[in-house]
Order: sequence, then C-alpha cells, then structure tokens
Amino acid sequence: MLTQALSHLKNLLQINSSGHATAPYDRTLFLSILYLIGFGFIMVSSASIVEVAQESTHNPFHFAQRHLFYMFCCVVVTVSVLATPMQKWMNWSAPILLLVGLLLILVLIVGTTVNGATRWLALGPVRIQIAELAKFAFTLYMASYLVRRYQEVQSHAKGFYKPIALLFIYSALLLLQPDLGSVVVLFVIAVSLLFLAGAKLRDFFILLFSGLLLIGSLAVLSPYRLRRMTAFIDPWQDPFGSGYQLTQSLMAYGRGGWFGEGLGNSIQKLKYLPEAHTDFIAAIIGEELGFMGVLFSLFVLFAVATKAMHLGKCCLKHKKHFEGFIAYGIGIWFFFQTLVNTGASMGLLPTKGLTLPFISYGGSSLLIMTAASMMLIRIGYETSTERNQKVQRTS
Repeated sequence: MLTQALSHLKNLLQINSSGHATAPYDRTLFLSILYLIGFGFIMVSSASIVEVAQESTHNPFHFAQRHLFYMFCCVVVTVSVLATPMQKWMNWSAPILLLVGLLLILVLIVGTTVNGATRWLALGPVRIQIAELAKFAFTLYMASYLVRRYQEVQSHAKGFYKPIALLFIYSALLLLQPDLGSVVVLFVIAVSLLFLAGAKLRDFFILLFSGLLLIGSLAVLSPYRLRRMTAFIDPWQDPFGSGYQLTQSLMAYGRGGWFGEGLGNSIQKLKYLPEAHTDFIAAIIGEELGFMGVLFSLFVLFAVATKAMHLGKCCLKHKKHFEGFIAYGIGIWFFFQTLVNTGASMGLLPTKGLTLPFISYGGSSLLIMTAASMMLIRIGYETSTERNQKVQRTS
C-alpha cells in the first residue's frame, strides 16, 4: 500500500514536457491547499513568535515548531488518503462514526481542560481535538446514509429523521465539552446534505426552524454565550471586559489598512489580542498584510470550497452519489467555517471558537482539513479515470 500511495503522490506532483499532469489529478486544487498550509505556517509563526510562545514555554519558536511537526504529519495523511479508494471510505463510514462517538465520551472522562473547555485527548505531547474528527466522521456517514437510504429520505419522514437522531447524540456530547461552534457546523452540514438529497421541504423547514431555535436558546440561556452575543452586538459598551477580544481584533484590522504594516509588524499580537494565533489569526493577517492580504486568503479558501462543490455536482451528474455528497459536505464545511471565523473576527458574527481552515494554529484541525481536501483530490482522480476509461471503450 505504501508503494501505491507514493506512486499517487509522485503522479500528483509530476508534469510532462507540455506542462500537464501525468495523471488525472486536480493539481490546481492541490497547489491551492499547499499554499494555504504554507501561508498558515508563516502566519502562525508571526502571530506567536514574539510574546505568546515565549511567555508560556520560554521558547519563542514553540508554536512554530509544533506547527511544522503537524505539517510533516500532513504528508503522511496526504499519502494515506490518496491511496485509499472511496469505496473503502463508504464501507468504513459507520465504524468510524461509532469510534469517534466513543472518543467523544472518553474525552469527557479523561480529557484535557483548557480555558474551561474539555475538548482534547492527550497522547503524550500531542493533544487531539475530537470535535474535528467528529466533523469528518459525520460528513462521511451522512454521505453513506444518503446513498443507502436515498429513496427513503425523499419519501418518508423516518428516513429523514434517522440521521438527525445521530446528530442529536453527537451534539449533546459536544455541548458537554462545551463546543457550540462544532455543533453548528454539524447542523449546517446535515441540513445542507439532506436538502441536496431531495428531502421534503416540510421536514426540512421543521428541522431548520427547530435547530435555529435550539441553538438560539443555548446561546441565550448560557451566561458566557450571552456575554458573547452582547459583545458582538456592541463591543464598545465594555471594551475592557466582554468586548475586549473583539475591540482588539477591530483595532488590528483598522491599523492594517489596505496593505498592512508588514509581515511581523503586528502590535496586537503583543499580548493585546488573545488567541491571536488561533481563532483570531485573520485579524493578524489584516494588520500585517492589510485588506488585500485578507482578501487574497479568503479568495483561495473560497476557491477550494467552490471547487469541492463543483466536484460534487459533477459526481452526482455521473451517478457517483457517495462521492458527490462527500464533496458537497466538505465544500459546505470549509465555506461555512471560513465565513464564521472571519465574520467573528470582524464583528459581523458572534465568536464561535472555530479555526480558519489550514491557517489557524491547531494540529487536529490541520490534519483533518488535509485529510478532507485530499479526499477531494482522490474523488476527482477516480471520476476522471472512470470518464477516460469510458471514452476509450467508446472509441
């Protein structure tokens, strides 16, 4: 399997004399992902190297070194996912969902607590955030379920609400951590895929209304979530309390202007803006590289998400339903998480603690996002290969 995996990676990177790939891989998508991961390393290093890492570990390169380690792990993930046929992922979807569900229970028992949230399992020096695995596992299972119960989802309410029961279980486990942001992501993925599968509008709107009502209630009834909501509406009412993080983020954007202060020249990362290298890294990009830097980063991220959804459309057109729903789910996931992260840092949406895909610091997020994006490349490879074989047989 290792030989096959390395062959896939070699074919992905290799081009012939005319400048084209030697195998039907989407090299534009691959290079976009490679750019985002490299850019993320630069920005994480810049955002954490001065004060955050030095104060917590007495090593100014601590987070940069850890991020570099996770990038090397991404190579292993890339090789493994590219070598795995999509049919195997469909067969593994239910066991993966069950395994991740058990890990969500385990993290509540022996998990590591950071800033009041118990979201990580510690494996030696490495901490795994199970919520990131949950997004990947749930997307896989939803795609598999919609293929197996396609007619039932379209014609019976029972087929529609079965995956919602699993969503409810996963959401309950995530809320105990607590992690409302991941619950929202799972809800958006589930609702979107059910809509694409042709579920009845009545069931769809009942679910949508119920979900929004539940999420709104959780936000209002929890004191710390309510403070986040009020801070989002007007952070300047309490700029040194509940609105502190957002006001500092807005100052970073304002200071950056069109073209920024230059890479490494952020003031807000000097202990003014909390979580500068994770949830609010977009604000540091805005301060150091300006509006144009943020705009280009968002352009590449949304281009990856758009490519994923276009791939999903092509797969459904060619009757590859599992691959199509997977591609749509990943595209929606990337698009929504990017929107929420940047919207929160700009004061357009409440803070949800979601990472900026491929760019924010966080090994679990980076590895899972890499696995999901490599799955897109594998789907494109299989679809192109089958189409080429059909053309050859026809000729």
